Parts: sequence; C-alpha cells; structure tokens
Amino acid sequence: LRPLLAGDPDITAVLAFERKRWRSPSYWPDGIAQIRAMRAARYDWVIDLQGLARSALFAWLADGAFTVGLELEREGAHLAYDLAVPRPKDKPHAVDWYLAVARALGIPVHDSFAWLPPRPEIGSQVETKWPRDHSRWIGINPGARWDNKRWPAEHFAELVRQLAARDPSFRFAIFGSPDDWSLAETIRHAAPGRCENFAGRTTLPELIELLRRCELLVTNDTGPMHLAAALRKPVVSLFGPTRPDQTGPYGQEAFALRYPLPCAPCMKSRCHWAEPLACLRGTLATSVAGEVTRRLEPNAT
Repeated sequence: LRPLLAGDPDITAVLAFERKRWRSPSYWPDGIAQIRAMRAARYDWVIDLQGLARSALFAWLADGAFTVGLELEREGAHLAYDLAVPRPKDKPHAVDWYLAVARALGIPVHDSFAWLPPRPEIGSQVETKWPRDHSRWIGINPGARWDNKRWPAEHFAELVRQLAARDPSFRFAIFGSPDDWSLAETIRHAAPGRCENFAGRTTLPELIELLRRCELLVTNDTGPMHLAAALRKPVVSLFGPTRPDQTGPYGQEAFALRYPLPCAPCMKSRCHWAEPLACLRGTLATSVAGEVTRRLEPNAT
C-alpha cells in the first residue's frame, strides 16, 4: 500500500514495516536501525490505527511523547498507548473510529477534500497504455483475501451477461491481483469484446486512475472497494462473513448485499455452514444487476 502515500506533500517520510522480512534474522540489523531512526526523530505524537500487537509494539518502540490508538483489546495493543480511543457507539464504521482518534487529538474533522486526488503523471501513463473510449465502464472486482469473501465467479459472469444485454454501451473492467487472472478470465468470456482483464496488469496508482474512469464498481469486501468509495464512486458490494457497518464501503454501507443467514456475519476466514458460502451464493446475479441499474439512475443515492 506504500504507493498510495508516495508524493504526498504533507508526508515527510514513509517508514515501511517489512512484516515478512522480520521473520528472517538476516533482516534484523536493518529493522533495528529503522527502530533507532524512529526513536531519534523524537515524535510528538505516535498514532496507531491498526490496533494489533505488532503495530502497538512499534508504536511503543518509537518512544514518542504521546501515543494514541484504538481501544481494541483482542491482542492487548491498548496497553501500549497513553490514550486508547473507544469505538463510537453511534458510528461503528472503522473510518469513524479513526476519525474519533483525530477528534481526541483536537484535530478538526471534515470531508471537504479529495481523498485520492488525481495524479496527472499516472493518468498520462494509463491513457498511453489504455486509451479512453466513449463506453460506460463498469468495474468488476471478483477477488478477495479470504476465499469465503468471494461471490462466485460464475455469478459475476452471469451479472456481466445480464448487464451487457441491458445496455450496449456498457463495458467491463475486471480488476484483481495476478492470482485473480483465472477468475477474471471466467468473467471476461461472459461478454466477449466487452470486457478488459486488468488482473495483475496494473500498479496500485494505475488501478486508482482506472477506477476513476468507472461509473460504478461491483466488488467483494476487499481493497479496491475502499478505493472506489474514497473516489466517491457508487459501489455495489457483496458481503458474506464480515460486517458492512464496520468495514463496508464508507458512506455506502447501506448498499451492501448479503443473503440473510443466522450464521452471518461470522467474522471467520473459513465457512463452517452446512451449505458452504451460502451467505454469498444466495445473492443472485439478477438482484445485483437490479441494484447496479438503480445506482446508475440519475439522482440515485
């Protein structure tokens, strides 16, 4: 995610936490040097918005004058803070929790700014690689970190078939990591000549600029969903084991779709229901297509 921060004029330095490299003793001298550099900077505030044991440990090791984080007790992270901010009861979304940390520090909170402002140089690269046309682009994001967060690829394919039949001006940009290539190909074949498979072909900044072109994104609960929400694009999100009120597309949580089951949301990375992934499979392409059409209507909210 580091490229999201590159070039931001308000950021003096970015110190990457090399999670996987810390497993190797050969990296420890470099890691310890990074910790010493953090401590030497003598930060006034250290803010931990992850709330995990490892993030709290590094926040504590930074030895700032004041350390603040989330009141999230599952790994004991709050014990490393001078101030642990509780989740707002009236606004459970993670973003609102982060903003509560800002308020606790006396920082004014508003949204009169661009979350992801355009980067002309990246936009130019994208235009050279994939020249803009006059189609109405719909983004499709079929991947997710957990398998049980994934609406089935055949459902995505049926959705694309239905939307392609409804409007001949629609084209479909299929996003994902290199591991999602086969998923994206399954969907691409649903509307030959109307789909572009971008899985594994873009950098993160290029993905943002391509999302900026899209009128709407249909997505599982995963990173590009949050990017589209930050770009203030309409998002139709498919949810299974997780909670859209806490981690859904910010400001669009109410539009998340999930088939109602007593086990959902289970918050588990593996499905233990008698009918595997029923909370996702029960959401049919027809209902998703209807939601897409409704969200694209003029004056839709």
